[in-house]
Amino acid sequence: MNRKNVLITGGLGFIGSNLARRLVEQDNQVTIVDSMIPQYGGNLRNLYGIEDKINVNPSDVRDPFSINQLIKGQDCLFNLAGQTSHLDSMEDPFTDLDINAKAQLSILEACRKHNPKVRIVFASTRQIYGKPKYLPVDEEHPLAPVDINGVNKMAGEWYHLLYQKVYGIPSTILRLTNTYGPRMRIKDARQTFLGIWIRNLLEGKPIQVFGDGCQRRDYNFVEDVVDALILAASNDDAIGKVYNLGAPDPLSLKETAEIMCQEVKDSTFEMIPFPKDRQVIDVGDFLCDHELFSSSFGWTPKINFNKGIKLSIKYFKEEIDHYIHN
Repeated sequence: MNRKNVLITGGLGFIGSNLARRLVEQDNQVTIVDSMIPQYGGNLRNLYGIEDKINVNPSDVRDPFSINQLIKGQDCLFNLAGQTSHLDSMEDPFTDLDINAKAQLSILEACRKHNPKVRIVFASTRQIYGKPKYLPVDEEHPLAPVDINGVNKMAGEWYHLLYQKVYGIPSTILRLTNTYGPRMRIKDARQTFLGIWIRNLLEGKPIQVFGDGCQRRDYNFVEDVVDALILAASNDDAIGKVYNLGAPDPLSLKETAEIMCQEVKDSTFEMIPFPKDRQVIDVGDFLCDHELFSSSFGWTPKINFNKGIKLSIKYFKEEIDHYIHN
C-alpha cells in the first residue's frame, strides 16, 4: 500500500501507531484520530520520530461531526479504536456500548454519507467466540461472548458486514488474538495481561499467573498483525469477509511466564488463585485457526514468541518511563 490517504481510528494506541509507522514508510498520507482517554492506551510517545509526518486529530470516534469531516477524501480506514478491557466492560457496560457499538454506527453512517467507497478494515477480537467448543477455533465456530466487551465487538462486526452488504461499503473483519509488542499498554492489564507482566518484570515484581497456569494461548507479534491489516486492506477478495489471526506456536500461561522470566535477570512468577471477577469471564484454553487468512493471502506469522518478547522487553527497558507515567 502506498500513496494512499489513510485514516486510523485509535491511531495513537498500540496497534494503530505501529501500523501508522509502516504506512508512513510506504509513502502514505496518514491521519490519526484518537481521543487520548487515559484508560485506552493512546500515547503520543508512540509516534516519536515521525510526528511531523502524520496528521493527528485529537477527537473521539463517538463525535459524529468530527468523523463526518475526517472520513472525506480517505482511500482507506483502519478502524482500530475501541475499549479493550473485558473487566471494565462488565463494570461500566454503557461506556463499552458507546465506544464498541454505537460509535461504529456513527463511523459507518459517515462513510455511507460522505465516502461510501472507502476501504475499511475493522479490528475485532477472538473474545466474541467465548469458551471454545473445539480447538483450534475457526471462523465457523459459534459466537457466544462471555462478557459485555465481546457482545459489543460482535455488534460492531455485524454493523460493518451489514453496511457492506446493503450499501456496498467495502469492509473486512480481522479477529485478533493476543497481540503484543513495542508500544503496547503496560501500565495495567486493560489491553493485555502481557503488558502488566512486562511492567512487573522491569520493576522487580513477580508475574502473577492465575489458576494452574495450564490455559493455552496463541500470540501475534504486532508487526505480523500490521502485515495482516495491510494485506486485508489491499485485497478485494477480502471484502465482506471475516478472518481469524493466530499463531502456530501456542503456549500455556505458565510456559509464557517462564520464557518472559528468562529475559529479565532475577525475575520470578507466582501461581495465585483466580480472582472471582476474572474467573467468571475466563475462556480457558483458546487457540485460533488462521488457515483461512493464510491460505487466501499468504500471511504467516514471522516472529515467534521467544523472539517477539525479547524485542518487546528490550523496547520497554529503554522506554518504560514513557509508558507507566503517561
